[in-house]
Amino acid sequence: MLQIFLYNLDIAVEAIKRNKLRSLLTSLGIIFGVASVIAMLAIGSGAQQEILANMQLLGTNNVIIQPVIEQREGEVENDSEELHSQRRYTPGLTLQDLYSIQQQIPHIQAVSPEIIYDTQFIRAGQMRSGKLVGVNSDYFNINNFEIVSGSNFSNTHFQEAMPVAIIGYGVRTRFFPGENPIGRRIKAGNVWFTVVGVLKERQLTSSQIENLGIRDFNMDVYVPAESVLLRYRNRAVVTNRDVQEAQAEESGSNTSTDRQRDRNIHQLDRAIVQVSDNAYSVTIAEIISRMLERRHNQVIDFEIIVPELLLQQEQRTKRIFNIVLASIASISLLVGGIGIMNIMLASVIERYREIGVRRAVGAKRQDIQLQFLTEALAISVTGGFVGIILGIGFGYIIEVTAGIVSIVTLGSILISFGVATAIGVIFGYFPAKKAAEQEPITALRHE
Repeated sequence: MLQIFLYNLDIAVEAIKRNKLRSLLTSLGIIFGVASVIAMLAIGSGAQQEILANMQLLGTNNVIIQPVIEQREGEVENDSEELHSQRRYTPGLTLQDLYSIQQQIPHIQAVSPEIIYDTQFIRAGQMRSGKLVGVNSDYFNINNFEIVSGSNFSNTHFQEAMPVAIIGYGVRTRFFPGENPIGRRIKAGNVWFTVVGVLKERQLTSSQIENLGIRDFNMDVYVPAESVLLRYRNRAVVTNRDVQEAQAEESGSNTSTDRQRDRNIHQLDRAIVQVSDNAYSVTIAEIISRMLERRHNQVIDFEIIVPELLLQQEQRTKRIFNIVLASIASISLLVGGIGIMNIMLASVIERYREIGVRRAVGAKRQDIQLQFLTEALAISVTGGFVGIILGIGFGYIIEVTAGIVSIVTLGSILISFGVATAIGVIFGYFPAKKAAEQEPITALRHE
């Protein structure tokens, strides 16, 4: 059987060589179809990897709570109720909210606050603006940070609100070049902090920073939340300065009520809740919302974000988009198959005498059918190989020119090549069958 196949393959190659241009034009549909499918699937694989990387940055099991400075309590029936609603007291988002969430809601693995201050970092005559972030010891595990030098915060650091810090990799490079920063001090604003740990560098692209709403973690300095509240400003505590500012606003303009209402009274700038299983994320987000609404006197001064839902929606949208693109690209394969069938039918008519001669010297119908089927398969397989090379090239060109990550996988190559081979067999079968049905005498008489 192998010998018969090789013999027919040799005949097919000879026929292709005699009509090189026609064979090339016939295989163009297959070539560009395979190339397009591979390029589209490569873009889809790149998008999938990008989404997984974003999930890792935001945390797959995290629920994010963000304060809303402008309070909105919902619809009211009349103006007097609206005025009364606006005057409701709310303590804002506080550390106590997080402690209550962790203690009262099941399936909570860890919680962490974020208290963010824009300040100036100073050391050894160098100064750079940056963000001082008040966190707890769970913050780094929740956000998949790795401490490469030193150690995490201890309970003593929080209980005594000690001036210690864990610095990002960029801060270490900028302020401690060529030396070990552990045990050394860096100034943030008017406070000196002793470095107890250094974070591993986080590779972030500009698109990730913009699309995910995250900052460059490498240039942050992390300190215990209690240290920030004690040594800087605790917005949950009313001070003499707050009273004076409120009095000045009341006597200064008619818009003082709006400014006072929109003043940031939240103790925290952000809170992260890590769920033990992402299957509970949506349910726990709803429970947290109801719980905070009760604690804040029915004032909706917060919003809850489930990053995984946002990323899953993005993933679903991109998957649908990629399926549509791959389907459109597959049309080229269909057109290529029709081209093969058309040319092979014309070839059968041109080679009636050849068919008659082969049948006259003893070739069976099965041999004639296998000959033309092998020729169609050779055209499609050759086009498939060329298409693979072009598809890989297209993926690289798209990545370089458009800045879109494209990953050519073995699966996409096998799928495209398999479809091209199947098209050669399917669309080459009818012309081969027609050639095999020719009677030897009729074929020999054909001019």
